[in-house]
Amino acid sequence: MSRAEANRMTLREGRKLVADLLTPNHFIYWFDLLASLTIGYGLASIYLDKNVAERLAGADGALALRVLCFFLGGCALYRAATYMHEIVHFRRGEMRAFRFVWNMAAGVVMLIPSFLYESHLVHHNTHHYGTANDGEYLPLGVGRWRNLLGFLLQILLLPGFVVFRFLILTPISFLHPKLRRWVLERASSFVINFGHRREIPENAPLKAWAVIDGLCFLRVALLFTLVAIGATHWTRLPQMYLLAMFTLGMNHLRTLVAHRYMSHGEPMTHADQLSDSVNIEGNWLTTELVFPLGLRYHALHHLFPSIPYHNLGRAHRRLMQHLPADSPYREITYPSFFAAVSDLAKNIRMAIASGR
Repeated sequence: MSRAEANRMTLREGRKLVADLLTPNHFIYWFDLLASLTIGYGLASIYLDKNVAERLAGADGALALRVLCFFLGGCALYRAATYMHEIVHFRRGEMRAFRFVWNMAAGVVMLIPSFLYESHLVHHNTHHYGTANDGEYLPLGVGRWRNLLGFLLQILLLPGFVVFRFLILTPISFLHPKLRRWVLERASSFVINFGHRREIPENAPLKAWAVIDGLCFLRVALLFTLVAIGATHWTRLPQMYLLAMFTLGMNHLRTLVAHRYMSHGEPMTHADQLSDSVNIEGNWLTTELVFPLGLRYHALHHLFPSIPYHNLGRAHRRLMQHLPADSPYREITYPSFFAAVSDLAKNIRMAIASGR
């Protein structure tokens, strides 16, 4: 049996095994989100405010407390931010209140509104996955070390670009329809492949996007205004930049092992995406920090994008229990994050040695 046939068989058998796991539990979504936001914003406020930290831990313990709050708060905010991935997979009209609350409480505040991530659906499209038009794919596994370095350097620059996007490009974009179109197509997607050009569907809610865009502009403008009038100390800006880099860095680490990145640019079938995708097992706590909301099961997510995040673990265990011993699904399940990174490094070395 060829690899393609084995992948298709895995898809057929797996669909039967997970058919009862497709319904989202609204309580879990709401509780998890609100808890993540409360913890994240609460700890971030301690990290950002020296006086608050000193009141809680004294002058001697304030620095240690702020460092702890930086990391734990960053992880909580990263978890809350990751809900954008769930939101773009909602069916039309599904969980509208949740989508609205997330965009107001997380999307605008952290400058990550969900409309900037709707291009993610292209990443699942069999005509685009792994091609030059896939904004969430780079051929890292068949590239050079410099390609990997360039990917990691994005962590340093992207927070600054996001601020520029909303503070400068947003108001400019409303000066002319063509400018607005260009900004939506070229500067309105959370991607790692900057050659990606977003397609704007005819039924896109452009007015709603404009409102959210405007709110994000006001969010950034207010922050700089508070610094300019002395209501907020200027050090708040680099502090927030560091926090943004941390959360973005966590996401880049996750993205680094979401796939094997072995495509040379050819389209892949839904089943064949399995061979190029990765599941991560390992310690629950540390893995959950880097791969929140079930993102450790990224190969499983590509097989069945409709499974809500809180059911992915159960679905994975069910597949591992019932699929044949030679199923390709087992081959793309790694025991840890470091095992997946090691495999990526091995593929890069092989690509360099072969001169591809």
